[in-house]
Amino acid sequence: METVSYLFDLFMHIDVHLGEIIRAYGVWTMALLFIIIFCETGLVVTPFLPGDSLLFAVGIFAGKGDFNVAVVLLILCVAAILGDACNYSIGKYLGPAFVEKNRGRLLKKEHLDATHRYFDKYGKKTIVIARFVPVIRTLAPFMAGVGKMTYLDFAHYNVVGGILWVNVFLWGGYLFGELPFVKNNFTYVVLGIIAISCLPIVYEVVKHWNEKRKNSNS
Repeated sequence: METVSYLFDLFMHIDVHLGEIIRAYGVWTMALLFIIIFCETGLVVTPFLPGDSLLFAVGIFAGKGDFNVAVVLLILCVAAILGDACNYSIGKYLGPAFVEKNRGRLLKKEHLDATHRYFDKYGKKTIVIARFVPVIRTLAPFMAGVGKMTYLDFAHYNVVGGILWVNVFLWGGYLFGELPFVKNNFTYVVLGIIAISCLPIVYEVVKHWNEKRKNSNS
């Protein structure tokens, strides 16, 4: 329970925690940011790590001069791209047997089903679109590896998606982080980012649940 409380506090006050880390570790903070973004996108069991809100907060601190914006952009784009590449490799190595064995345990069935529907609807573009959807962001490259998408196809969409995702949220924080409304209501801004990011997966889960209910009643 303490871990859950800590993670919730980290999400809601990531600006405060990031400021403390910068003061304590200086330039080495970039190494920590690299690790977090890499793990959030690269390890199928860590979708709970902050992604969108962390990038937004990094943008705010870059706007204040705590980070060189060009350097931190490069580092986090590389982290996002390498993370997805690692996740793809894990999926390709473990294969469908791992997915079926851990469905409902390590891998929640509704999340896997939602990811499958994204691939059915958007095809390879899912790798780009998923960057902006928590949980799906972590599962999409893994399932691309499981589904035997060629690495060249995956790499193309991975690079585009990684660069786009990091730039959208980091520049969002950089450009708007000093606005009085954002500074005075950062917790609500983070909640808004999380809520908007989660809407697509909530929609997919509810849609799938309604379809199952209709089929069972027919």
